[in-house]
Amino acid sequence: MANPIVLRVQSPVGIVKRINVNPTDSCRDLFEKVNKEFELNTYNFALYKQRNKTDEIVSSREIRVSSVGLKHGDFVYMTNLSSPSDEQPSTSSSSNHLNIFDTKKKASTTPSTPTEFRSKLSNVFSSSNNIVEDEVDKELWNTSGQIKRKRDEKLCRHGPKALCIHCSPLEAYDEAYMREQNVKHMSFHAYLRKQCSGADRGKFVVLEDLSCRIKEGCREHPPWPRGICSKCQPNAITLNRQVYRHVDNVEFENRTLVERFLEYWRVTGHQRMGLLYGKYQTHPDVPLGIKAVVAAIYEPPQDSSRDKIKLLPDPKADIVDEVASSLGLRKVGWIFTDLVAEDLQLGTVKNTRNIDSHFLSAHECIMAGHLQNLHPNPCRFSPGGYFGSKFVTICVTGDKDNQVHMEGYGVSNQCMALVRDKCLIPTKDAPELGYIKESTDKQYVPDVFYKVG
Repeated sequence: MANPIVLRVQSPVGIVKRINVNPTDSCRDLFEKVNKEFELNTYNFALYKQRNKTDEIVSSREIRVSSVGLKHGDFVYMTNLSSPSDEQPSTSSSSNHLNIFDTKKKASTTPSTPTEFRSKLSNVFSSSNNIVEDEVDKELWNTSGQIKRKRDEKLCRHGPKALCIHCSPLEAYDEAYMREQNVKHMSFHAYLRKQCSGADRGKFVVLEDLSCRIKEGCREHPPWPRGICSKCQPNAITLNRQVYRHVDNVEFENRTLVERFLEYWRVTGHQRMGLLYGKYQTHPDVPLGIKAVVAAIYEPPQDSSRDKIKLLPDPKADIVDEVASSLGLRKVGWIFTDLVAEDLQLGTVKNTRNIDSHFLSAHECIMAGHLQNLHPNPCRFSPGGYFGSKFVTICVTGDKDNQVHMEGYGVSNQCMALVRDKCLIPTKDAPELGYIKESTDKQYVPDVFYKVG
């Protein structure tokens, strides 16, 4: 075993302390000893071999002290790393040098123990009860949601006022019923009822949006990219089909809305995009379902061609929202065309979106995720007051019979998180594929896995 060496570590204010280390120790061990010797409550500092902040010593368990060239009696210079959230206006010339020793005062504003964190989370969760939910959510929450069944003349052996297992009402999330009715996704409120169906009656149900960012305030290591730990590192993501959907159907009040919207493409051959204004109502065909009823389509300023649409600044956006609000309407989604004429005389269009190509391109999914993030769904079970989104996406394209057809979509909460945290970008030559960015010094991107088949 190598003989221990003594390193002289100088703080930003000139205090020098001697640190005993072994050449075989990792640089991470060196950081821990420096932290302990200076009695710091944070790892928000960096170590350099040179006074002019060059030859940085990176905190790593794989790199040894001997491999970075440190020898007995060498000086190591410590500097403070100020994260944007910790920066405060300085009141004197020496305050910047003393920041690294003021961590005890700052620690009180950040939960330092799991118990304190749960306490703060409970406070946030209780305050989310004050969130104003949509009227349709309030209506569905006060509805039983059970699926009533008629008396089976062959299996039921009881009177007309009794019930048995063959005719008793089913819950809105009953899997056998959904398979029988070919319901691919349960409604969001059916999903909530399922979460509240346990012995605790939903007492501990907490719906939190997925996060792809490093948690701020971790004091056990230098900030990214100099260090990361399991506490602040976002979890890896496995892409899965979302079992519920926030909106189960979209309908237009009259066909004139769509015909007027399509007139632009019929005249110019260019694509078009519009914002949908309407209301959310209960959908009787799906247990505890919600439908978006569109009353108007607003076409914002845009520059379009046969293959693309570019949105332009809209100086009248606030006025349009104000007028819609006075009429009892709100933004419920967006609509765009992807139409290519096949036979002008017959009025047919090409079928370019199908199972062999794609239904929504990565660029369109990112746009949908961006708009859904701008219009979150108020939810009483979310600590932040919002979870998911009811904002819908309507694509006007050609169907298998080469007729103009509309399809409705909503991207999952996973896609919303990837878009919000700027992890997902479109590919250049394959519209059906998206690309997850690589981690850089400026941004950590978690691993994203997917299943084939």
